[in-house]
Amino acid sequence: MADFDSVVVGAGVAGLTAARLLARAGRSVVVLEARRRIGGRVVTDRSDGYVTDRGASWIHGIDESPVAEAARAFGMRMQEFTVGGYQVDSRPIAYYGPDCERLSAGEAAAFAADVHAVDEALVAVVEASAPDASYRDVTDAALASFGWEPARAARVREYLEHRSEEQYGAWIEDLAAHGLDDDQIEGDEVVFPDGYDVLPARLAEGLDVRLGAVVSRVTWDESGVTVASSGGVVRATHAVVTVPVGVLQSGAFEFDPPLPAEVAEPLARLRMNAFEKVFLRFDERFWDSDVYAIRQLGPEAHWWHSWYDLTGLDGMPTLLTFAAGPAAVETANWTDEEVAASIMAQLRRLYGADVPDPVRVDRTDWQGDYFSRGSYAYMTLGSSTSDHDALATPVGGVLHLAGEATWTDDPATVTAALMSGHRAACRIVGQDLPIDGLWR
Repeated sequence: MADFDSVVVGAGVAGLTAARLLARAGRSVVVLEARRRIGGRVVTDRSDGYVTDRGASWIHGIDESPVAEAARAFGMRMQEFTVGGYQVDSRPIAYYGPDCERLSAGEAAAFAADVHAVDEALVAVVEASAPDASYRDVTDAALASFGWEPARAARVREYLEHRSEEQYGAWIEDLAAHGLDDDQIEGDEVVFPDGYDVLPARLAEGLDVRLGAVVSRVTWDESGVTVASSGGVVRATHAVVTVPVGVLQSGAFEFDPPLPAEVAEPLARLRMNAFEKVFLRFDERFWDSDVYAIRQLGPEAHWWHSWYDLTGLDGMPTLLTFAAGPAAVETANWTDEEVAASIMAQLRRLYGADVPDPVRVDRTDWQGDYFSRGSYAYMTLGSSTSDHDALATPVGGVLHLAGEATWTDDPATVTAALMSGHRAACRIVGQDLPIDGLWR
């Protein structure tokens, strides 16, 4: 006999969404979470009086966003910050050329126009691309169609490389041609001055969440599931598994019998990325005061090219930058001091040798996190956008995978996690559950 109607593995946004909706539909639900906290890759650090979102930070477009609706309903304070999607000109950005001089407004506008032109051309090129084409292949083909002189083309090519890294933590040659198909921002972007973790905290209210339960095996057949964890064994009629792709591929998490080909094959075509945040806090601001972000162009921008001004969140002068793709891999074993020194060398190129050292450095290590093994998933060569939804194909009528990697329209986001959890709950109860049941 089953202990519960449903067992949910993982207390991130996907798992908590599924569990909350199932509980409100009258189902008995338990959530097993390996960590000693809820939230998964939504985690807020409040040490020393600062609020630092070390996982998810943005809602990338609040128009018709269920995450934005939930945040409003839960009273989460939001602040507009519309450049997190690596947009070229959505808000004021200080661009610095290879000569360390800031581009004029006209020069920056011309550069942005070139990027927009290539993006428009990319639509047809990506659509016609071969199944195993990389994002490098399609961007180079789109660039070549303009016949620009080398320096002009190189500037846009560099931007496209950095966008691949910063959006998906992957080198442009490793990302599938369709890897940025979902890279559309609908409406303003926002961040959370009081911390993103309020969202999972509110979703978890009233649920049976068991922390420190490290799941190692899910046994399933058409009669139900048995989940073995460090906290014991749970039997249920249905299971929703929301652990990250990196854990599913690690060998530390086993399905018995193994996942069928229609789920296992798309899973094999995804990879967890290398993407880390570095927060630099200073006593005084030394950078441009009229911009949302700073970007440098040219060879020196190979690793450190973009800084985001977060001063407005708590009043302390703060820059956020990312170690993304190759930079994250190469610096994974560096100390915080070594990473900060490398970053500051670039900032001093732009603002002078007398720029002070940061008074505090906060740096993430999602690559080294045993329960995530990366920040989020991306599409490798040979994959297609449909692989995300295929990963969520119900197995045996009892097993459902959910999480950011299982939602095609907006993968790698909290929105994707929430929507995938909603879908899993709907499939289990066999009817459409109003999503506003999460916050009503």
